[in-house]
Amino acid sequence: MPSFRLAEPPLFTRLRDAGTVLIAGAGGGFDVYGGIPLAVALADMGKSVHLANLSFTDLRRVAMEDWLAPGVAAIHPDSAGPDEYFPERTLARWLDRTGREPTVYAFHKSGVRPLRSAYREVIDHLGADAIVLVDGGTDILLRGDEAGLGTPQEDMTSLGAVAGLEDIVRVVVSVGFGIDAYHGVCHAHVLENLAALQRDDAFLGALSILPGSPEGAAYLDAVEHAIAETPLRPSIVHSQIADAVRGGFGDLHTTDRTTGTTLFVNPLMAMYLAVDLPALARTVEYLPFLEPTDHAYQVAQIIEAHMTSRPTPRPPGRIPH
Repeated sequence: MPSFRLAEPPLFTRLRDAGTVLIAGAGGGFDVYGGIPLAVALADMGKSVHLANLSFTDLRRVAMEDWLAPGVAAIHPDSAGPDEYFPERTLARWLDRTGREPTVYAFHKSGVRPLRSAYREVIDHLGADAIVLVDGGTDILLRGDEAGLGTPQEDMTSLGAVAGLEDIVRVVVSVGFGIDAYHGVCHAHVLENLAALQRDDAFLGALSILPGSPEGAAYLDAVEHAIAETPLRPSIVHSQIADAVRGGFGDLHTTDRTTGTTLFVNPLMAMYLAVDLPALARTVEYLPFLEPTDHAYQVAQIIEAHMTSRPTPRPPGRIPH
């Protein structure tokens, strides 16, 4: 049994001895923004903290001198790239504006093998001894036998890549409970999966991001900056999480991208759910089949094949409260 205490969240117990922590968005887009509160907390504890993200941006315009290694670029506030959508550069600009180290590592979208190699390059470059994968939503917590898997391709590529890095502390943090209902995720299944992980001592607890904290204030400021900088494609996920952090409730729409849908913003969206990464990876039925992939389309094909060939999935359930 691990030694955890109520006075110290297990997430921080797991990271207590880490000197350099890489916090990376697992699912692309603005996922890395979910790691900002944790980054602020760890930096205030004296740790060296760095941010990365699996990128949805076309990185071919990034200058050669910004590439750390094949598959990963070090993005700075003035890095070349598209004006309308570049979350990693937008975050770098916010970091620079707030006096923080303005580098965000952007991983090229690929299969598991090249992504793992790119992670290894960043780890060696930084001397990192811990990785936290952050998912905006909960589909990274799904095992593959659920009725709906959400949008798992990028999350599972990241999970598979980092699961193979066995000489480093590895944790997954999910933020935005309930958001993936839009993509067919049954959150009763998410809770069932967390319960199973807890039986294996792999659930590292939950904690809220509060607006009156330095961590919550930094997160809200970063999200507001991102929405202003990316007006055509603001983050649907982090718009809702930010509303939840502020205490919003119900069918709130910060961006018109959610027009026509019914939202349920609530305090659970503003909570970190943390789990041990290797233990989580062992629960995903199809993850071993992603090991030899080199390209993103191969990951998508394998997941689609799994979904069409699997036995009858767990039927959706309701949370009876």
